[in-house]
Amino acid sequence: MAQDRLNYERMIDDALRGVVRRVLASVAEKKSLPGAHHFLITFKTDYPGVDMPDYLRERYPDTISIMLQYEFWNLEVDEQGFSVGLSFNDKQEILTVPFGAVTGFADPFAKFRLEFQARPDGDAAIAERRDRRAVIAKPIEAPKPAAKDAPHKDKAKSGEVVALDAFRKK
Repeated sequence: MAQDRLNYERMIDDALRGVVRRVLASVAEKKSLPGAHHFLITFKTDYPGVDMPDYLRERYPDTISIMLQYEFWNLEVDEQGFSVGLSFNDKQEILTVPFGAVTGFADPFAKFRLEFQARPDGDAAIAERRDRRAVIAKPIEAPKPAAKDAPHKDKAKSGEVVALDAFRKK
């Protein structure tokens, strides 16, 4: 009987993750952020398909928040997720993140924020992305130095929060 029901929760989740996908794809295509927009993206580091250096995974065994603002490069976006080059303590790294791993997306400039539950159904195709590595290139723009560590997600509390908890089955 449960298979006969429409999964509206999943459809809404897919649509909202599609917003994140479209925003990141637009930035990747233009190779820059528009105006003062910047993104705080929080994701589960232990999610299948997340590719990141071991020292970062040890430091952030559950979740990490990254900021796309001044210094990032090689942002690539596809249907399953994104990869991006970032600097951690002056060391350049490429992170690969499936959209299913994303638990938060905020654009503080626009006072826009989305929160998600990580999907428990990691796709096997996503795991194949772990082997893909992009070549590190020159940063898009660097007018200000990037923060040494990714900011804690509580710093992006301003703005509206779209929570789906009221629609979830308990």
